[in-house]
Amino acid sequence: MTPATRVVLDTSALMMPVECDVRLFDELSRLLDSYDCVAPRAVVSELDGLAGTAGTEATAASVGADLARERCRIVDTDASYADDALVELAATGEFGAVVTNDQPLKRRVLDAGVPVISLRGQNKLAITRP
Repeated sequence: MTPATRVVLDTSALMMPVECDVRLFDELSRLLDSYDCVAPRAVVSELDGLAGTAGTEATAASVGADLARERCRIVDTDASYADDALVELAATGEFGAVVTNDQPLKRRVLDAGVPVISLRGQNKLAITRP
């Protein structure tokens, strides 16, 4: 039995179901044999803040925050800024991938030697390896 791949989800990943019509967890199942999701507390805080605004982004953030709480283990990091928290976790070597649609963050994670799962095409995810 293959051990589960530990993946870290960022704000953009958790907003994909609403913003990009991506079936996030179905796509992760398609790409990985098995996985465990982690969300930094800074990501959940960012989603909560965005959810307090108006419009489609607020709806996407509200759904993302709910998904994080229901489907992910929320972890504390030293970083209070979400992107820095993701890079901090990636640098530990304990995670098999980071899920993000944020291009600057994607580059930072790849530079840390960790694969990135991101949107490819309309509503499919793909893995980019360092």
